[in-house]
Amino acid sequence: MKKIETAFYPPLPVQPRLQFLRSITGEEDMGKKEQGAFERFLSGERPPSLKRIGRSYDIGAVKGRIYISDRYFKRILIIDLEKNEFDYIKDKEGWGALADPSGIWVTEDDMKYVADMKRKQVVVFGRDNKFLRSYGKKGQFDKPLDVAVYKNRVYVCDVNKHMIIVVDKNTGKTIQKIGGIGDEEGKLFKPTHVKVDLEGNIYVNDNSNFRIQMFDPKGNFVKTFGFHSDTLGGFARPKGLDIDRDGHLYAVDIAFENVQIFDDKTTNLLLFFGGFGPEPGSMYLPNSVYIDYKNVKYFQKYADKDFKVKYLVYVGNMLGDNKLNVYGFGNWTGTQLPEMEENKFEKTGGQEKSK
Repeated sequence: MKKIETAFYPPLPVQPRLQFLRSITGEEDMGKKEQGAFERFLSGERPPSLKRIGRSYDIGAVKGRIYISDRYFKRILIIDLEKNEFDYIKDKEGWGALADPSGIWVTEDDMKYVADMKRKQVVVFGRDNKFLRSYGKKGQFDKPLDVAVYKNRVYVCDVNKHMIIVVDKNTGKTIQKIGGIGDEEGKLFKPTHVKVDLEGNIYVNDNSNFRIQMFDPKGNFVKTFGFHSDTLGGFARPKGLDIDRDGHLYAVDIAFENVQIFDDKTTNLLLFFGGFGPEPGSMYLPNSVYIDYKNVKYFQKYADKDFKVKYLVYVGNMLGDNKLNVYGFGNWTGTQLPEMEENKFEKTGGQEKSK
């Protein structure tokens, strides 16, 4: 297997908080190889080609597995970290057939909620990846781009209705609407992504207002992250977002081709990472970010021996050769920092304020 180059954020010689670990695009990145001509001759058949990620739109995970909503293949891809192989949710016909999946939310007990733009529904698959139910009666949703789940509520991000439609998990009925078109605080214009944190606070990518808005569990506006700008701390084309256990907001910008991390209390920028280019850790039209505390053991081996990974950060790229970038957030535990290779990663670096 080829040697994996890495990068640190902030760039060396500053003490790093993030390290790029590796990227995954196809089964070959998991160590799997296609049979050669001689093996095919002996077996008498040609095996299917190795599975790959087409366009990584959104990401979810449970212990041992990563789920990717793939806009190119219009499927939910499963990366099995234990078996080092790819698979797909196989419902192709009937009530579980996906037409144009976008956002995905995976619960702690491995239930998959998938927003489907063409079906105008949210489709639910169980732990066995079989269809369970769908939400969205005629007219309830117009173009659901993303979905989040908290307790007995399902939060559906509808880009055409400019709102988050809150649905009762048991009845499927709409119980609340958050937003509505506008640029005032609490209003939304073309929202694309929604997340709910451990306390039930709701974060929405208010895409065409160039900001992330936070609402409390009752749907009341709390505060805004970011602003319309081409400078750090602002947004040009914000997309996916996630929140770590300390409340820090991670937000993708598909134009900047990076991820910015914001302080939960001050809303100030703490750190950014990524950037366009051929360097390790670079991004190409990133659309999603997902924080994973469950699967560190599968990736710690790619970290520097003196870098202790606390959690993983996945970034899904829509284009390019590296469709899923894996970064580790953690702490440098060594007495010395690794030597800096000239200024190779300077332009994709970061800045961090004390926490």
